[in-house]
Amino acid sequence: MVSLTLFSIGACGDAGGTGSTASQGGGGGEAATCDPNHLFGVPNENTGLDDTQCSPSCGCGDGAWTPEPWTDARVASLREWTLTATPADLETDPYETTPAPPQAGQVCGFVVDDLAAKTYHLTTFDSADAAAQAGAIVTHEDACGLCSSLEDLAVYTGTPDLTAPVRGCGIETLGDPVEADVACLEELGFTHPCAQIWGYNTQHTRSVCLDTCSALLGAAYQESDGSLNACLQCDEDMSGDVFKAVAGRTRRNTGVASALCRPCETVARLAHDYP
Repeated sequence: MVSLTLFSIGACGDAGGTGSTASQGGGGGEAATCDPNHLFGVPNENTGLDDTQCSPSCGCGDGAWTPEPWTDARVASLREWTLTATPADLETDPYETTPAPPQAGQVCGFVVDDLAAKTYHLTTFDSADAAAQAGAIVTHEDACGLCSSLEDLAVYTGTPDLTAPVRGCGIETLGDPVEADVACLEELGFTHPCAQIWGYNTQHTRSVCLDTCSALLGAAYQESDGSLNACLQCDEDMSGDVFKAVAGRTRRNTGVASALCRPCETVARLAHDYP
């Protein structure tokens, strides 16, 4: 039945992130609150929380961090860059294997190839300091993966609520091979490799969280205490590790606020000051 697939897939793009990478500037400024339970994100009508519980700001005083807002122009500037060495497509379902987990401290660095032509490549460094010494800009914590491009970052930053459209692709392609879902996800702006891991994530979560998610059709993403609803938590618990290992970039390890509000200590503080 179609109704049994109307569950929210979208937590995994938010999986991971430790907030340990040194800030590259950010927006600075005073956070909205010093409440330790205040969450980082941009809640909407689907979230179940409001801006008194969640906002795109963390900490207070000298430890405050408010990243620069992602305006349309800033998001568009990401798409002006061309990645010179694109990752290979997935040939098999990564959920049928056990990808190596991310190594602590690693970061994915953006390195300019030709500034005039706006071309770049991505390199995994053992630490943020190593990336800085090489002249790279940390674009996210953890090793580079299938979603590490600036093109995919543009999707993450330009669509704060990815849960709804990703869910829509899953519903639209119900009963079709995963490639149909991947094609739908590419229409959201994802690169093909990144769309693949999102598609496989949707397929896997559907297979292991169906009963939980079918009972929460139309439910808010989060409970009043800030925890994820049981469907999204199942997605994160059952599909998150593989997604994180393969995708590389998540919203939390990139420092991107989304409609899924997260504890500040899990969010990387990155400035994303690309040339």
